Amino acid sequence: MREPLRVLIADDELLARKRLSRLLAALPDVSVCGEAVDGDSVLAAVRAGGVDVVLLDIHMPGLSGLDAMALLPEGGPHVIFCTAHAEHAVNAFEHGAVDYVLKPVEAARLQKALERARGRLPARVKPMAMAQPTAPVADKPALTRLPIPTRQGLVLVSPDAISHASLEDELVTVFTAQGDFLTDFTLNELADKLPQEHFHRVHRRALLNLSHVTRLEPLETGGYLARTARGHSVEVSRQSARELRRMLGLRKGAEDEG
Repeated sequence: MREPLRVLIADDELLARKRLSRLLAALPDVSVCGEAVDGDSVLAAVRAGGVDVVLLDIHMPGLSGLDAMALLPEGGPHVIFCTAHAEHAVNAFEHGAVDYVLKPVEAARLQKALERARGRLPARVKPMAMAQPTAPVADKPALTRLPIPTRQGLVLVSPDAISHASLEDELVTVFTAQGDFLTDFTLNELADKLPQEHFHRVHRRALLNLSHVTRLEPLETGGYLARTARGHSVEVSRQSARELRRMLGLRKGAEDEG
């Protein structure tokens, strides 16, 4: 018998949550581990642990589903979007979604999406099952040069020279001291390759090297506008702003309450 797939349902509509819960109850080897009504509660549930898959709506109060997905921790649960809005599918897959299921969700389609997610789980849990005395990440050699393919050939860039990367019109640009380069890497792939102690996913469209930030300007949304030493501006989402304040030891803002 397979281990139950632990699924978090995230939708601000009660009827949608009830429908998904009913469909999941009829599927074998699947358990509902919780429900969330907005992006913030999704992130809180994931931080608490015990979630393999999130069934995530696009439009929710506060953080959108895409915003919440971008802020999930490294090695976090897989995401299946369940939404009535087909126009966000390309963006969702670019951010690493396992599947994109349109409402009204049908049982067979949902089961197919969950099996796809289950098929990706072993690669993530296998290192933990090996119980090595040294964590696998610690054995991974530090990346000294990031190869960026260009028309003139491969540009080798030191991670320290990268200030940020941004997604615009489905293209990712890496901003460095050597210049700015378009790349075929997704933001998720860059986040995997670059040192996590310096690079942070501060927005669904931005990856930021905090060592290049000279100023954080507060926004009405509760986020920040990060200014880099080269004069670029990078938007920091409200949720990422909270994480930055915790990392920097700053006093909580009013938007951190509740």
